[in-house]
Amino acid sequence: MNQTILKIEGMTCNHCKMRAEKALQGVSGVESVKVDLASKEAVVTGDAERANQVKAVVDAGYSVID
Repeated sequence: MNQTILKIEGMTCNHCKMRAEKALQGVSGVESVKVDLASKEAVVTGDAERANQVKAVVDAGYSVID
């Protein structure tokens, strides 16, 4: 089981947090997602490819910082 940390730019409120979580949970292979609004980080657990996780966040309207 892999764990990926994504630094997400553009989240400003709990609605943003929930939208990012929902987008990441929709990625095939993702087991769990925990988004922290204060640190603007998402901790994703599962076997999903990082590129697919990044695409889901970008498609939801946010940016991922490497």
